Amino acid sequence: MHRRLASIVGGLALSLCLSGASLAQETIKFAMPQDFTAVYTFVTGEYNQGQRDYLTLVNEEGGIDGHKFEALVSDTGNQPQRGIEAYNRARDQGAILFDFLSTPVSRALVPQVLQDKVVMITPVHGRGDASDGETFPYIFPMMATYWSQATVLANWIEEKGGGLAGKKIALVHIDSPFGREPINVLKDLAAEKGFEVSTFAYASPGNEQGSTWTEVRRYRPDYALIWGAGGGQAVSVREAIRNGISADKILSVVWLTETDARTVGPDVMKGVKRFEAVAPGKDNPILQRIEEKVVAPGKGAGNAELVGSSAYNLGVATMAVAVEAARLALADGGGELTGERLKDGFQKISNFNAEGLMPPITITPKDHQGGGFGRVSEWDGQAWVPVTDWGSHYGEIVQKEIEAGAKGFREGR
Repeated sequence: MHRRLASIVGGLALSLCLSGASLAQETIKFAMPQDFTAVYTFVTGEYNQGQRDYLTLVNEEGGIDGHKFEALVSDTGNQPQRGIEAYNRARDQGAILFDFLSTPVSRALVPQVLQDKVVMITPVHGRGDASDGETFPYIFPMMATYWSQATVLANWIEEKGGGLAGKKIALVHIDSPFGREPINVLKDLAAEKGFEVSTFAYASPGNEQGSTWTEVRRYRPDYALIWGAGGGQAVSVREAIRNGISADKILSVVWLTETDARTVGPDVMKGVKRFEAVAPGKDNPILQRIEEKVVAPGKGAGNAELVGSSAYNLGVATMAVAVEAARLALADGGGELTGERLKDGFQKISNFNAEGLMPPITITPKDHQGGGFGRVSEWDGQAWVPVTDWGSHYGEIVQKEIEAGAKGFREGR
C-alpha cells in the first residue's frame, strides 16, 4: 500500500514537473502581417528580416525565462481588409503582439486591438496620437512618431540649415494617412517660427511623380521634405534633383535607405538627409551576435548582405524592445504571457537602447512613444553619417497634436 501510494505520488510529481516544463517552454507568438507586395516592398523585406533574425538570436541564446519566440509572417498588400483577415488568423494561432508596418492597416485595427487586449506596436508608422497610452493602452509607437520626426528635421533646418524664419518648405508626400501625418505639426511650427509650408501629394505607390514635382519647382522651396516609403522615395529624390532642388536641400522621413541610394546613384544622392531612428551598420553587439549565431550557421531569414542596413536594423530594434517588454512581464511571475501582461511589460521599459542601437527610450502608462528621440543623418556617397546627436524637439507642438488626436478618438471623431 505504501509502495503504491509512493508510486502515485511520484507519478503525480513527475506529471506536475513535466507540466511545469511544458509551460516554461510555451512559445510566445508575435505576428507580422506586413506589406511585401504593394507599396513598401523591399523596405518591408529588410525590416522583417531583421525582426525574424533577432527573434532567432533570442531563441538561440535560450529564450526568455525558458520561453521561445515564433514569428507569424503574412502579406497584407497594404490593404486594411487583408490586414484584418491576417489579424484574425494570427489571433486564432495565439499571437499576443502585432506589427503591421502600415499606417492604413494599423489604423483600421486599432479598435479591435483595444477590444481584444493584445499589443500592437507601430514603430515609425501608424497614428501619432497613439502615444497617449491612457487613450490607447495597447498601442505602442515606442519610437519617434511621424510628428516627432518632422520636428527633428525642422530643428536641423533651424539650427544648421540657415534658420526657419522666412523659409519656404515643400512637403512632398504620398497621398495616404501616412503621407499626411506631418502636415498639422508643420503648419503649427510654421506659425510659431515664421516660415511657409506648402504640401504636394502624389498617388500611391509613388512610381509616377512628375507632375507633382513640376508644381514643386514652380513653388521654388528652400527645402523639400519627402514623405513616402518603398520605391517612391527614390523617385522623389530623382525628381527633386531633376527639378533643380540640390541634394543637400532634401530631407526625408525615416524611410530612405541604402537601397534607395543605390537606385538613385550613390554620388547623385550625396548630401540628402533623413530622420534616423536607429544606427545603421554592424558596429553593435546585437548585430555581431546575429552574424555569429544566426547568419553564419545558416539560420538567417534572408540575404546576409542586408544585415546592418537601415531597415534591417530598425526591424532588429523593434523586436529588441518587444522582447525586453516580454522579459519584464515574465519577471513578475510565471504562467502564460497574455496581451495584458505584455502591455504592462512595455510600460516598465526604462532607459532601454538595445545595447546602443537606438536612443534610450522610457515608456510609461501615459507616454507610449518613449520620448520621441531621433537624429538627422546625411548620405556621404557611401553610407549614412549622423550630423546631429539623438534628441527630441518642439515637444509642446507634438504634444498638442497627440492630445487633440486622442480626444477626437475618445469622442468618436
